[in-house]
Amino acid sequence: MFIFPALAVDAFALGTASVCPDGTLKFGMSIPLTGPASRLGINMRDGILTSFSEVNASGGIAGKQLCLVAVDDGYEPERTVPNMHALLMDEKVLGLVGNVGTPTAVVSIPIATRNKTLFFGALSGAGILRKMPPDHYVINFRASYAEETAAMVEALVTYGGIAADEIAFFTQRDAFGDAGFSGGMAALHRHGDFDEKLIAHGRYERNTIAVENGLADILMANPEPRAVIMVGAYGPCAAFIKLARKIGLKALFLNVSVVGTAPLVQELGLSGEGVIITQVVPHYDSDEPVVGRFREGLKKYLPQVEPSFVALEGYLVGNILTRALREIDGPLTRETIVDALEGLGEFDIGLDEPLKLNTTEHQASHQVWPTIIRNGKVVPLNWAELTWKK
Repeated sequence: MFIFPALAVDAFALGTASVCPDGTLKFGMSIPLTGPASRLGINMRDGILTSFSEVNASGGIAGKQLCLVAVDDGYEPERTVPNMHALLMDEKVLGLVGNVGTPTAVVSIPIATRNKTLFFGALSGAGILRKMPPDHYVINFRASYAEETAAMVEALVTYGGIAADEIAFFTQRDAFGDAGFSGGMAALHRHGDFDEKLIAHGRYERNTIAVENGLADILMANPEPRAVIMVGAYGPCAAFIKLARKIGLKALFLNVSVVGTAPLVQELGLSGEGVIITQVVPHYDSDEPVVGRFREGLKKYLPQVEPSFVALEGYLVGNILTRALREIDGPLTRETIVDALEGLGEFDIGLDEPLKLNTTEHQASHQVWPTIIRNGKVVPLNWAELTWKK
């Protein structure tokens, strides 16, 4: 267990013997701090810590400092379950914030709900976190996987001139991959009827880079895919792209945001040119006011950490949470925090457009920003640029 009192960067404590100081407002997260998806967990934690540190430096919430307890689950659901119980029962956190992953969310949500505790800002776009009517205790920041894959499909069909049966899928074999695949198929159906059996779908096992069978399934497709929508982690997605290009598959490769953009670029090296990644936050070099504050805060409180899309997402999640905390007039409890988030209504934190949360809307943002790897760097993409694929 890693416990981080977000008071100032030099006050962060590490180790199983550490505890949050008495009187702090304690929040928890179960995330991968080790293993193949660790970059996602670490970046999410760092973004939230930066936001908490800014608030603490300005006096905290109602005179109390914020504290974040981050517990390692290695991106494995069987480790997440005891983590959740420890956070809720032993640490007695006020809420869960920034958990990473869909397979881990599947086991986390019932525990949080039974304990009537907020599950906020998870790094997942899966439908299980977006029920209608919404689960009272599950509140999201980011756009859904369905919205990300729909943006891809719309662009491929409209600008790329690519037919439905020329789009393949490569996904993680679990709830994460299933959520992205379902969203992509729904988007394809909105462009007309087709035989689903013609859609090539390769898969791989979580926390592995065994991608060969998944690639073989896609290579057997007729016609040969001109685009592959990928719903997976950076390690296997990079391995798939490198092997596919080595074999000679000439296709666009498109990844959802949770892939982990920075480590994907690093893993791909020279094979990354032209790979597309949809994002649920603006580029971390953009000029939106909140993004500028993120860069300044990261430099001040975690100067050793490079800006990233996931860290920015964590920062925005922290900003929304602390905004709600400031609205509470009276005791800060697990229930009043949920009520405060639902009571935000339409609000502006410095993005392109206002966000919204209320009793019937539990997803603050529906925006998707496309990016592409060019010359080893990730830059914004205009979907219309796909016309060259016609």
